[in-house]
This record gives sequence, structure tokens and C-alpha cells, in this order.
Amino acid sequence: MAAPGAAGGRALLRGLSLSVWRVGAGSVSRSFRSSAVRCEATVISGTEMARQICKEICHEVESWVSLGNRKPHLSIILVGDNPASHTYVRNKIKAATAVGIGSEVILKPKDVSQEELLDITEQLNMDSRVSGILVQLPLPDHIDERTVCNGIAPGKDVDGFHIVNVGRLCLDQHSMIPATACAVWEIIKRTGIETFGKNVVVVGRSKNVGMPITMLLHTDGDHERPGGDATVTITHRYTPEEQLKIHTQLADIIIVAAEKKIVFDMTQLL
Repeated sequence: MAAPGAAGGRALLRGLSLSVWRVGAGSVSRSFRSSAVRCEATVISGTEMARQICKEICHEVESWVSLGNRKPHLSIILVGDNPASHTYVRNKIKAATAVGIGSEVILKPKDVSQEELLDITEQLNMDSRVSGILVQLPLPDHIDERTVCNGIAPGKDVDGFHIVNVGRLCLDQHSMIPATACAVWEIIKRTGIETFGKNVVVVGRSKNVGMPITMLLHTDGDHERPGGDATVTITHRYTPEEQLKIHTQLADIIIVAAEKKIVFDMTQLL
């Protein structure tokens, strides 16, 4: 069940829109001066790619089931009435259905106790019908998200937030990878963007996006989980504007995983 489970996690990326900025150096030498660098920004939409991935995963699921295996099943725990969270969950259910993955939503009120959520995740961990578990974030303030995420069995952790999966990612081992980072990596590989020896700037340092993207890009391409062999610089909200300008002008690839204002300010520096 491992292969379709991992593929099912990738299927949940459908509709994700990501941008990868490429700086075309041409024959121009690198310089700190913006006038010395020719910039060709290419925005890559993940929509068409997501459709193709969905087709591939649908075929994988059909093949898996045709061999007499149980249909993959995703359990989503949704707490409270946050409109954005409900929208995300609806989209995940729709994506799972589209590729032949079964799903369910376990809805709990916003005052649910942390102990009850941990009991639910433990029951799902033990349920052989369940291939993957996802706790929709954010959770109410009285619940520790890290504790709940670590309550999910690493092999069923669709989000890749369990400390074991984070550790395996950092050690270049096969693991569940957070969805946005996985999507960026998939876009880079499928579009043939060369990362070997390139200078990459990642704008954003979140543990769910910026950090895993960085780990995927800078690690050794010959390791168990091959990386991009790039030289990666992480910038964030406290990176001085002048330093951000220098980093982006030296970059071959810029990956933005930050708020709109930061993205806007950065593009003005190119």
C-alpha cells in the first residue's frame, strides 16, 4: 500500500499554483549591479502538470486495486468552523475522489480536547483500512499542533509533519514530504530545470515550506533520496532589503514561499 499511498499524497497537490523564477544569465557575467544581469522570469503554472500527475496516480491506484489490494483510504480530521480550512478539505476530498482514493472527514468542534484528537489519531493508526491521515491545520490555540502531528504514525502521515519524516527528509532518506515542497520539486524535475551547481534563493523559511524545499534542493543527488546539488540561500522577513537584492541578482533560480508583500518587494529588486 506504500506506493499508492505516497502517490495519493501527491495527488492532493491538484490546483496548487506555484511560481519558479529563473534568471537567464546568458553570456553576462555575475555582478552585484542590477544593470549587469539580464533577467528572464518564467512563471510556471502547476495546473496542467497536476492534471497529468492525477492521470498517472489514477492509473497506479487502478493497477494496485486490480492486484487484489484494498483501495487506498484517506482520513482527514477537521476541527472547528474555519472557512478556509473547510475549503481546503473539500478540495482534498475532491482530489482524492478524482484519482480513486477513498476518503472521510472526521469533524470535531473547536473546543475538542487535545486528548480526544490524540485518541482519534491512535485509532486511525491502528485501522488497517486507513492508508493516510491528515489533520487540517491550523488547530485551536489550546491544542499543540506539534504534539498532534507527532501522534500520527509516520507511515500514514500524509502531510509529512511527523518528526520522523522531517528527520528522514533532513537525512536524505525516503519519507513523506510536505505537499508544497513536493510540488515545487516535482515542477522542477518535470520541467527539466537544471539545479546541479546552481545558485538558488528560497524566499521564506517556514518549517512546512521553505525548509523542506531547501533540503530537497541542496542535498546530494547520489543519496537515497536524491537532491538537487544546488547551493541554496534562505531569505526571510528579516533579511535586509539590500542583502535580498544581492542574493536575488546572483541567483540562477528563485523560489518564493512567502507572503504577497514580500514577493512584491523582491520582484522590484530584480
